[in-house]
Amino acid sequence: MKIRIHYHHTDCGGVVYYGTYLQFLEEARVETMEAMGVSVQALRQQGVQFVVYRQEIDYKGPAFYGDVLDVRAWVTGFSGIRLEFEYEIKNQSGRLISKAKTVLVCVNERLEPQAPPEDSAAKLSAAAASAPKPRSGPIAPLSV
Repeated sequence: MKIRIHYHHTDCGGVVYYGTYLQFLEEARVETMEAMGVSVQALRQQGVQFVVYRQEIDYKGPAFYGDVLDVRAWVTGFSGIRLEFEYEIKNQSGRLISKAKTVLVCVNERLEPQAPPEDSAAKLSAAAASAPKPRSGPIAPLSV
């Protein structure tokens, strides 16, 4: 997914504000789910949704006003209720800007754990089975 950095994404120094990356991750996650045939809107209409349980992010370099970022998201795990995504964000030159991991859980309208519908679960399981091997442990420390 491509994102052009606009002024509203940045802080007073023209650098993308660190919290803005979470919005980029969510957008890429939703687009990835939709592309595999899992509609977030349809899940909500069926009384379930995925909520963020844990978020990890490493900032490897800055992105600036005017940059075009490529945000890649893929499923790395699914266990019936728990869903894991990993991400890479690179700029237009291919420089790594950020790596991230999100762990989500599927819940019902009372926010209690509940498995998604079988068709969605099958698609998520297939995506997880074909994904690259996930990183073990926390994201590696930033090397400066």
